[in-house]
Amino acid sequence: QVQLVESGGGLVQPGGSLRLSCAAPGFTLDGYAIGWFRQAPGLEREGVSCIGSSGGSTYYADSVKGRFTISRDNAKNTGYLQMNALKPEDTAVFYCAADLRGPWRAATTTTEYDYWGQGTQVTVSS
Repeated sequence: QVQLVESGGGLVQPGGSLRLSCAAPGFTLDGYAIGWFRQAPGLEREGVSCIGSSGGSTYYADSVKGRFTISRDNAKNTGYLQMNALKPEDTAVFYCAADLRGPWRAATTTTEYDYWGQGTQVTVSS
Protein backbone atom coordinates (compact mmCIF):
# COMPACT_ATOMS: atom_id res chain seq x y z
CA GLN A 1 0.00 0.00 0.00
CA VAL A 2 1.33 3.40 -0.98
CA GLN A 3 1.59 6.01 1.77
CA LEU A 4 1.76 9.64 0.77
CA VAL A 5 3.68 12.00 3.04
CA GLU A 6 2.46 15.48 3.94
CA SER A 7 4.66 18.15 5.48
CA GLY A 8 4.64 21.87 6.16
CA GLY A 9 1.95 22.13 8.79
CA GLY A 10 2.34 24.09 11.99
CA LEU A 11 1.09 26.91 14.17
CA VAL A 12 0.44 30.24 12.45
CA GLN A 13 -1.28 33.45 13.43
CA PRO A 14 -4.48 34.56 11.69
CA GLY A 15 -3.61 36.16 8.39
CA GLY A 16 -0.45 34.12 8.07
CA SER A 17 0.64 31.62 5.43
CA LEU A 18 1.77 28.03 5.21
CA ARG A 19 2.81 25.83 2.32
CA LEU A 20 1.97 22.16 2.54
CA SER A 21 3.80 19.54 0.51
CA CYS A 22 2.71 16.06 -0.53
CA ALA A 23 5.38 13.55 -1.48
CA ALA A 24 4.89 10.02 -2.77
CA PRO A 25 7.85 7.77 -2.01
CA GLY A 26 7.88 4.74 -4.29
CA PHE A 27 4.93 5.95 -6.34
CA THR A 28 4.73 8.22 -9.37
CA LEU A 29 2.10 10.94 -8.99
CA ASP A 30 2.41 11.97 -12.64
CA GLY A 31 -0.71 10.86 -14.49
CA TYR A 32 -2.99 11.11 -11.47
CA ALA A 33 -4.98 13.84 -9.84
CA ILE A 34 -4.03 15.02 -6.36
CA GLY A 35 -6.52 16.16 -3.78
CA TRP A 36 -6.19 18.00 -0.49
CA PHE A 37 -8.64 17.41 2.33
CA ARG A 38 -8.95 18.63 5.89
CA GLN A 39 -10.59 17.34 9.02
CA ALA A 40 -11.34 19.46 12.05
CA PRO A 41 -12.14 17.86 15.42
CA GLY A 42 -15.63 16.41 15.47
CA LEU A 43 -16.21 17.05 11.78
CA GLU A 44 -16.06 14.94 8.66
CA ARG A 45 -13.11 15.09 6.30
CA GLU A 46 -13.86 17.65 3.60
CA GLY A 47 -12.39 18.32 0.20
CA VAL A 48 -10.41 21.54 -0.03
CA SER A 49 -8.81 21.47 -3.45
CA CYS A 50 -7.71 19.16 -6.24
CA ILE A 51 -5.50 19.37 -9.30
CA GLY A 52 -5.27 17.37 -12.49
CA SER A 53 -2.22 15.42 -13.54
CA SER A 54 -0.89 18.18 -15.81
CA GLY A 55 -1.68 20.97 -13.37
CA GLY A 56 -4.00 22.66 -15.84
CA SER A 57 -7.25 21.80 -14.07
CA THR A 58 -7.99 22.81 -10.51
CA TYR A 59 -10.88 22.96 -8.07
CA TYR A 60 -11.29 24.91 -4.82
CA ALA A 61 -13.93 24.72 -2.16
CA ASP A 62 -15.73 28.03 -1.71
CA SER A 63 -14.32 28.35 1.80
CA VAL A 64 -10.73 28.59 0.51
CA LYS A 65 -11.18 30.12 -2.93
CA GLY A 66 -8.94 33.15 -3.37
CA ARG A 67 -6.79 32.22 -0.36
CA PHE A 68 -5.39 28.77 -1.22
CA THR A 69 -3.45 27.76 -4.33
CA ILE A 70 -2.87 24.17 -5.35
CA SER A 71 0.04 23.20 -7.57
CA ARG A 72 2.29 20.30 -8.40
CA ASP A 73 5.77 19.60 -9.68
CA ASN A 74 5.76 16.26 -11.46
CA ALA A 75 9.53 16.37 -11.88
CA LYS A 76 9.82 16.42 -8.09
CA ASN A 77 6.89 14.02 -7.67
CA THR A 78 5.33 16.46 -5.22
CA GLY A 79 2.09 18.33 -4.77
CA TYR A 80 1.65 21.60 -2.91
CA LEU A 81 -1.03 23.63 -1.18
CA GLN A 82 -0.14 27.28 -0.59
CA MET A 83 -2.40 28.69 2.10
CA ASN A 84 -2.59 32.44 2.59
CA ALA A 85 -4.78 34.68 4.76
CA LEU A 86 -5.32 31.79 7.14
CA LYS A 87 -8.26 31.95 9.53
CA PRO A 88 -8.87 30.17 12.84
CA GLU A 89 -11.57 28.13 11.12
CA ASP A 90 -8.89 26.65 8.84
CA THR A 91 -7.49 24.77 11.84
CA ALA A 92 -7.53 21.06 10.97
CA VAL A 93 -5.46 18.08 10.01
CA PHE A 94 -4.72 18.38 6.31
CA TYR A 95 -4.39 15.28 4.13
CA CYS A 96 -3.29 14.76 0.55
CA ALA A 97 -4.56 11.94 -1.61
CA ALA A 98 -4.07 10.48 -5.08
CA ASP A 99 -6.90 9.54 -7.45
CA LEU A 100 -5.84 6.48 -9.45
CA ARG A 101 -8.83 6.56 -11.76
CA GLY A 102 -7.35 9.09 -14.10
CA PRO A 103 -5.73 12.45 -14.71
CA TRP A 104 -8.75 14.60 -13.77
CA ARG A 105 -12.24 14.03 -12.42
CA ALA A 106 -12.65 17.06 -10.17
CA ALA A 107 -13.04 14.50 -7.39
CA THR A 108 -13.97 16.12 -4.10
CA THR A 109 -15.06 13.25 -1.89
CA THR A 110 -12.89 10.89 0.13
CA THR A 111 -14.24 7.77 -1.58
CA GLU A 112 -12.88 8.95 -4.92
CA TYR A 113 -9.28 8.78 -3.76
CA ASP A 114 -7.11 5.72 -3.36
CA TYR A 115 -3.85 6.62 -1.66
CA TRP A 116 -3.64 8.86 1.40
CA GLY A 117 -1.09 10.46 3.64
CA GLN A 118 -1.03 10.45 7.42
CA GLY A 119 -1.93 14.12 7.66
CA THR A 120 -0.26 17.28 8.92
CA GLN A 121 -1.69 19.54 11.62
CA VAL A 122 -2.45 23.15 10.77
CA THR A 123 -3.36 25.38 13.69
CA VAL A 124 -4.34 29.01 13.17
CA SER A 125 -4.36 30.89 16.44
CA SER A 126 -3.08 34.07 18.02
